[in-house]
Amino acid sequence: MSKHKSSPPDNSHGFSRRSFLKGAGVAATGTAVLNSGLLGQASETHSNVIGPDATSIALNINGSVKHVPVEPRTTLAEALRHELHLTGTKIVCDRGSCSACTVMLDGMPVNSCTTFALDAVDRKITTIEGLGDPEHLHPLQAAFVEHDGMQCGYCTPGMVMSCAALLERNPNPAAADVQQAISGNICRCGTYPKVVEAVLATARSRKGA
Repeated sequence: MSKHKSSPPDNSHGFSRRSFLKGAGVAATGTAVLNSGLLGQASETHSNVIGPDATSIALNINGSVKHVPVEPRTTLAEALRHELHLTGTKIVCDRGSCSACTVMLDGMPVNSCTTFALDAVDRKITTIEGLGDPEHLHPLQAAFVEHDGMQCGYCTPGMVMSCAALLERNPNPAAADVQQAISGNICRCGTYPKVVEAVLATARSRKGA
């Protein structure tokens, strides 16, 4: 029985291992060139990246525009306390757990220790100093004093800011609304019932007026 030699591969269609490798190499080169072009465009697009050094930004704080030098990592709480000396905003836990650092951004309460100063640009910032001062207390601040809504005072600015934000969006809250509004504010002295009394009294006085 005669043995038949295997016939060579049919390359009549122009396809071979060598042509495949050559084609893959050309495709890879083209992709690299294309990607380098896209990366070049991206670097040009993001050429105005801020940092790592400090840069001056404008912050609208308590109705006034302040120019503050900040690094990209600077939190709003740090900018307020260290650069603008608005020390009413307290840094206690520095991780967004106690809300002692609460300020208002566009009327909404936020933890300033977990908010970058850069993220507050073009927004309306209100701190405890923006509500009132010792000579002209805000009605809510006066109610905190009258109803003994503070003891050690560390949580008080953040607590007042959370309650002030509540009264702005709900001028006639129930006790449950106040409890919800301060649910993120930790008071180690346990003055929560007095805080609720102060907020409800403020709401009543405004309604009566």
